[in-house]
Amino acid sequence: MNLDLSRRDVLKIAGYGSLAAFIAACGGNTNTTTSGITAKGGSMSLGSYNTDPGNKKGTQALVDAFSSANGGTKVKINTVDHGTFQNQISSYLQGTPEDAFTWFSGHRMRFFASKGLATPIDDVWDAVKSNYTEGFAASVKGDDGHVYAVPTDYYPWAVFYRKDVFAAHGYTVPTNWDAFKALCVQMKKDGLIPIAMADKDGWPAQGTFDIINLRLNGYDFHTELLTGKQPWTDPRVTAVYKKWSEITQYYSPALSGLTWQQGADQLLRKQAGMYLLGLFVSDEFKASGSPADLDQLDFFPFPDLGTQYDAEKALDAPIDVYMLTKKSPTLSADLGQAKAFMEFVSKGSTQVLYWQNAPGSIPTASDADKSQYPALTAKAVQIVSSAKRITQYFDRDSRPDFSGPNGMQGFLLKFLANPSQDTTSLQGEMKAFWDSLPPE
Repeated sequence: MNLDLSRRDVLKIAGYGSLAAFIAACGGNTNTTTSGITAKGGSMSLGSYNTDPGNKKGTQALVDAFSSANGGTKVKINTVDHGTFQNQISSYLQGTPEDAFTWFSGHRMRFFASKGLATPIDDVWDAVKSNYTEGFAASVKGDDGHVYAVPTDYYPWAVFYRKDVFAAHGYTVPTNWDAFKALCVQMKKDGLIPIAMADKDGWPAQGTFDIINLRLNGYDFHTELLTGKQPWTDPRVTAVYKKWSEITQYYSPALSGLTWQQGADQLLRKQAGMYLLGLFVSDEFKASGSPADLDQLDFFPFPDLGTQYDAEKALDAPIDVYMLTKKSPTLSADLGQAKAFMEFVSKGSTQVLYWQNAPGSIPTASDADKSQYPALTAKAVQIVSSAKRITQYFDRDSRPDFSGPNGMQGFLLKFLANPSQDTTSLQGEMKAFWDSLPPE
């Protein structure tokens, strides 16, 4: 072949990872994105944990839209159960993963980037960063300063309830701990499960630990504890478990055998009065209920605990991202298409398409059409903008080998099995487990 390659072409080849990938992407008609990535047609693969009906449908919708807009690029999706995907992510990324994958921002993104298991996408980010706030920009940078992800959606954690249930019983939204506990007492008298709790997958209980810790001990202690700068035997951790034990008697029976969707169904079917979870609980309402049910869904911030840290109004608002793997056997050939896909998911119109199927996932792009948002979504945007401190969630702010099923997921289930216990021994196990982990 007689190729007349300019300096720009050489840079493109470097971006594609190989001359073969460059030739494949440039063969025939081409489609140039704003980042200068040239790709049309061809193929790529995507590993996804979006197995819930709305999320799965939304993922397929944006993949179809990308394929249509990008000259028929074929996208093979490998969808794996959310919990399994998280628990096996390390071995997945070290094996033969797909080209791109759905994941989380924060520490869990940086962890795998630092292990050399993700491909930097600085060129893509340079083209799309004007569509994001500084906060979102910071969430996708690795420890080495390179960008490894595109943020696509986020969702705050709060206490969800049905407006019609509250109205029928004359309940008022509690703003402090005593009022919250008094409401639990009344709900129990009224034959309701006061607080739905479903922890079969291990991670839902981490949301309660997070918010009580944030209200009692503040944002700085949260971040230091989850990154090993504070010990798990600290008395402030003991205080979290003691406070938590005051409401565990109001939880769903057999909570360790319930999925989060089953917890959402308890709220949906008016069996439970409240549910501390992420905004994605609305996806279950949309999938299993009716439009009227979704219209009844509302939420309030977790109540104040009477400490100086109440003023932070801190909350978990995790950010979901797309990333490129490093060890995909097809990434070299598919890199042009994969980067074009990353740029495509950065668009507000793409994210709104996903949100229309999964209303619990709020678009991150600044150009997303917010006029479509119903009251629930608009309120979620407001609660996040009002928070002075935002965390990414326990299993994203800590290292994955500590927060997973062999670590804190199991420890929290042990606590919930006997909430009245003296947690000294349990906290000692947590500290010992942390200390046993190899350096990151």
